[in-house]
Formats: sequence, C-alpha cells, structure tokens
Amino acid sequence: MNRHLRNAVVAATAITAGLLTTACQNGSDADAAGKSRTGATAVAEKASDSKASKGSRSSQGSKGVSGSFTDGKVTYLAPGKYIVSVPGKEDQQFLVADDTEVYGAGTICGEAGAKVDAPCTLDQLEAATKKDAVSADVKMRNGIATLVTERRAAQQDAGSGGGSDSRETVVEGIDKGKGVNGTWFGNVSYLAPGKYTVSDMKGVEQQFLIAEDTAIWGYGDICGDADTGEGGQGGTECTEAELETAAKKGFSAEVVISNGIATSIRDEH
Repeated sequence: MNRHLRNAVVAATAITAGLLTTACQNGSDADAAGKSRTGATAVAEKASDSKASKGSRSSQGSKGVSGSFTDGKVTYLAPGKYIVSVPGKEDQQFLVADDTEVYGAGTICGEAGAKVDAPCTLDQLEAATKKDAVSADVKMRNGIATLVTERRAAQQDAGSGGGSDSRETVVEGIDKGKGVNGTWFGNVSYLAPGKYTVSDMKGVEQQFLIAEDTAIWGYGDICGDADTGEGGQGGTECTEAELETAAKKGFSAEVVISNGIATSIRDEH
C-alpha cells in the first residue's frame, strides 16, 4: 500500500505540474496575442491620425492664386466654381463668394452698349456661363474672385486684334508713347483694371489709363464730401479702389490726360 500510495502521489504531482505548465503557456500566448493586437491597433490608429492630419493640412494650408486675368473667357464648372481661360496662359480655376462683385455689359446682365456696367448677381453669372463662355476680366485673391467684369464688344475686338474702334487706336498710341493730351469734361466709366473712358457732351468717348501718381480728388462722388476742404485743394484725395467703384456706377469729372494717362481726375459733384 505504501508503494501504491507513493505512485499515486507521484502521478498526481506530475499531472499538477503539467496543468500548471499548460496554463502558463496559454497565459503567455494570450498576453502575446493581446500585446500584438494592442500594438496593431495603435499602429492603425496612428496611421489613421497621420492620414487625417495630412488631409487637414492639405485642405487648410493650400493657398489659391491671386492676381488679375484680363481678356479671359469665363466658363461654368460647378456651383460656385468657374474657369477663366486667358490666351497664352494656363486655364485657372476660381471660386466665387457672397462678396464677389460681378458687372455685366449685356451678356451676364445689363444692356449692351450702355455707358455704365450693370451690377449682376451670382445667379446671373452662373446662368450666363452655363450657356456659353463669357468674355470677362477676373480679379482673384487666394483662389476666390473679388471682381468679375464682363468685357464690352469693343474691348473684345481690341483684345482679338479686330475692329477699328477708337479705343484700340488710343491703346496703340499709348504703347508707342504717343497717347492723347488734353482736358476732358464728362462722364467717367470703368473699362478694366486701370483703364477708363471719359465721354464729352456729344457722347464721344476717350479712353485713358491711370498711374500710381494720378491725382484723384473727390467732392462727394468718388469719395469725400462736397462740403469738405481736405487735401488743401477743396476736396478729398481718393484711392484707386474708390475711383474704380465710383466709375462702375458712373460720375461726371474733369480729367486731365497726358500721353494717354490721366494726371488728375476731379469729380464734379
């Protein structure tokens, strides 16, 4: 019996040791698997965060194009998104915003041949460009248009090298340093960035450019007030942006031109 008892104790001890070894191995395997799964999850989450971070930087950090695109063709792409195509340059996409200014000369809105460009809505711009490309000048900042101005038929002819409009002759004269000289009294209208016309009492228009040293004085129409005496000349000195805004509506002024470039502009409020 003692021998049988010793054998039973040895067998029980062996079985117990085997169970403990198996349990330890299973526990180690489980821990390893758990650690592996935790590591894989962490890597996946890190990769996901990295992708999200890159996507966020890409969308927020991208800077759109800024500048003026003159004599272009504006085409509709999608709601709020357009392309302007300028000869000799790559097509440029741009967006519009609630504060984008749009002016028409018969195609986007307004009447063809009118002396003053008509303010248009973004809906009118979309409707017109969906039908066909519209000739226009586009100013944009960071990929968003600040100003879209439809080009008049005479401007389109001059830009394409066709037609015999007097405006084209003036531009050629300016390029050769033989611009017109004189003083004009009449209505000033906006044509394109830095380019305007002044029409006399008979309706004859004279195109002119402005330069950095052009003196612009307002007495209530361009800027300032008719009763102010700022600037030492009975008026207020105005900025080019204020001149552009006023000219898009139209105002009467005295314009002194030298070699096709205005040396002074005074509104006649």
